Amino acid sequence: MAGRPDLSLFPRTAWLAAARRALATAPHEAFGYGSPFGRIELRRALTDYLARVRGVRTDPDHLLICTGVSQGLGLLCAALRERGDRALAVEEYGLPPQHAVARAAGLATVPVPLDEAGARVERLDGRCGAVLLTPAHQFPTGAPLAADRRAAAVRWARERDGYVVEDDYDGEFRYDRQPVGAMQALDPERVVYAGTAAKSLAPGLRLAWLALPDALVEPVARLKRLADTMSPVLDQLTLAELITSGTYDRHVRRCRLHYRRRRDQLVAALAEHAPRVRVTGIAAGLHAVLQLPPGSASEAELLARAEAAGLAVEGLSWHLADRSAADPDAAPALVIGYASPPEHAFPAALDALCELLRER
Repeated sequence: MAGRPDLSLFPRTAWLAAARRALATAPHEAFGYGSPFGRIELRRALTDYLARVRGVRTDPDHLLICTGVSQGLGLLCAALRERGDRALAVEEYGLPPQHAVARAAGLATVPVPLDEAGARVERLDGRCGAVLLTPAHQFPTGAPLAADRRAAAVRWARERDGYVVEDDYDGEFRYDRQPVGAMQALDPERVVYAGTAAKSLAPGLRLAWLALPDALVEPVARLKRLADTMSPVLDQLTLAELITSGTYDRHVRRCRLHYRRRRDQLVAALAEHAPRVRVTGIAAGLHAVLQLPPGSASEAELLARAEAAGLAVEGLSWHLADRSAADPDAAPALVIGYASPPEHAFPAALDALCELLRER
């Protein structure tokens, strides 16, 4: 899937050292049945880190550690369904697995159109009790949500006793300017902040967190306890140690430089070998959207060629919340993740991509 990190960057030595320190200092009770919210050490560390890096306004009592953002979204959707909501607004392009999670919790998904300023929140459907947004860097188109639209989305949530769910999946990876702050700071009682270590460390850790408004703390914690009692403890303690020691900040900085270098190599190679391809969505994140010129091969044909060449790319249309709304006459577009190939494999992958786009 586009947007996956380079797993060879996982800081094995630092993680092992942090795990040893965490094990040496953890109280005995840490390894028993604990709070569904997660370990207090990690919640305290995240409270400080998120305030400093993303501008999130929360405290340890409003943070819940979950087993991946997918679980967190599922818990939220189940809580919304319990309170009587029937639909979740989602961006026109997004992650189909997230839409499936919402539907599995009993919520219909209602697409919101996008443009160059992000989601057109003035088009939010009155049937929806919440909207799922990626405001820092829309996935997959890459547009940040404009400031006036952020304010409008919060206003919409206040007026209808609803919520904005902010998926900040790659807010730490912005390259050409200062990171866009978290939308949650506009109204912590109307915006649920969802963050994860999947991109900064590895998705296999299954470490994510929700910063919850007062009204959702109890129902989401109750559903978390029913789901799996609590998330695994040792990895929580290890991440807390990484954050409080400053190691996590240093690791993220190294990753940011690595991925920016990858992005620049991609842009330069395409400018040389496929100059008619327009590259968008590259100010942040771990992926890019390649807009091909009119008259190119169809998206399906390009994907077949990519698979034959051993390239893992996605068609932009796969990300549509309602695929029946796809425009058959639209020029094809591909979503590619430039972060995931290990360093030794990246040049060959880049060459194969340029060859694919030269064939068009």
